[in-house]
Parts: sequence; C-alpha cells; structure tokens
Amino acid sequence: MEELKKRIKDAFKKAPKFELVELPFIDVTEDPVRPELSLEFRQAYGRKIFGIKDEEGDIAAVMCFAFTNDIPKSVEDMDIMSKDACMQSVHRAGVQGNIAIAYTVWAKKKGGGKHMVNEVYKMVKHSPHITRLVTLSPLTEMATKFHLKNGAKQVGKHLTTQNFEYDIELERWEVLKKRAKGWFNLK
Repeated sequence: MEELKKRIKDAFKKAPKFELVELPFIDVTEDPVRPELSLEFRQAYGRKIFGIKDEEGDIAAVMCFAFTNDIPKSVEDMDIMSKDACMQSVHRAGVQGNIAIAYTVWAKKKGGGKHMVNEVYKMVKHSPHITRLVTLSPLTEMATKFHLKNGAKQVGKHLTTQNFEYDIELERWEVLKKRAKGWFNLK
C-alpha cells in the first residue's frame, strides 16, 4: 500500500522548470565530449552556446551549436560549413544556416542532458528559419544510446563521428495553434 501511495505521489510531482539561455562563456574543460574546442571556436561564425537554468538558477546542462546548410561529417567540415553559412548570412539579413548542428552536450546536474535536448527541441521547432536539428556526435555507445533514447534517428556514420536527426516538423495541432495566434494577435 505504501508503494502505491509513493507512486501516486511521484506521478503528481511538479516537473522541474527550466529556462533556455544563451551563455556568453563556459569553462571548456568541463566538456566531456569536445574539451579540445576553444571558447573562441564555440563563439565564432555565428556558433552559439546554450544552457538551461533550473529552478535554483543553476546551469543544469550545456549544448553547443553551429549553423550550416549541409550536414558535416567531421568537426573540420562543421567549421568550414558554419563559416560559409555565416558569410552567406550577410546577404540574407543575418539569417544563418538552416540546419542547427548540436556538436556537444553535457549535464552539470542529473537529468540535465535530457531536459536540455527537450528545451532546445522546442526552440528549434518554433524557429522560422531552422529546418533541421542534427547532431555531430562521437562514435561512442553512450552517444548512440542517448540520441536514440531521446527520439533521434541515425542519419550518418563516418570515420570519427556520427549524425543523428531529431524530427522538428510541427504537428497539425501546432500549425493550427500558430495560425490562430496570428489571427487573434496572441503571444
């Protein structure tokens, strides 16, 4: 009976709230995936660093992105492609590449990685110019399990990396909700 009460109580527990924020700097030595990439690399050519703040205001996880117009097969490819997309954005009113490439993620608190993926997914899904969310992941079992468990599909396997893609297409009800907000000037 006590076990049943605990399960019911746990089911009604309030889910933690997270806020997605762009981070101006990070300690790159904390990155277990790509610690060799400098802060300057992570901030150059429109690349961005995001974190999620938990209810206490602490950063629970970090994810770094590059924006490209094609899927890279290596960090070197990503560097070249994000530079190219950044240069092209000068002619497109600052709109960078249409593919968000997540190339590193790590949790600073338990469960932070999964929540980070969920928050980034929501942001990307509702971004007007991003059409795809793809990873540039290391060839590790941990990376493979993480992305498959979080709903991604493997779309490439290369010499030193692998790519997973998250489906960001809006559901029919989301399209209708977006239209309705436009009709009624709702936020």
